[in-house]
Amino acid sequence: MSRPGATPVGDGSWRRRAACHGFPPEVFFPPEEGEGPSTPWSPEPAQAVCAACPVRPECRAWALATRQKHGVWGGMTEQQLRRRIAAPRRRAS
Repeated sequence: MSRPGATPVGDGSWRRRAACHGFPPEVFFPPEEGEGPSTPWSPEPAQAVCAACPVRPECRAWALATRQKHGVWGGMTEQQLRRRIAAPRRRAS
C-alpha cells in the first residue's frame, strides 16, 4: 500500500518475476507480538532469497518509495529500510 500522494514505482509486474514469489510471508515478515513460533525470527533466510533475485532493485525501490518499514524488501532488513526512509528527512533538517 502506498501513502497518499506517493508515486508508485513501476506497475508491480516485477513481483511475478521475484525469487520470493510463492514463498510464505513468514519468511519475509516477523510475526506480530505474541504470535508465531517461540524461536526468534531472523531476516537471513529472506535475505538469501533476495540475494539471487532478478528484481531486487525494483523491489527495493518500491519499498523505499512506499515507505515500507516492516519485513525484508529487496534484501534490506527492517532497520535498513527505516534508516534509508529517515535519511532524507535528517539531511533536510
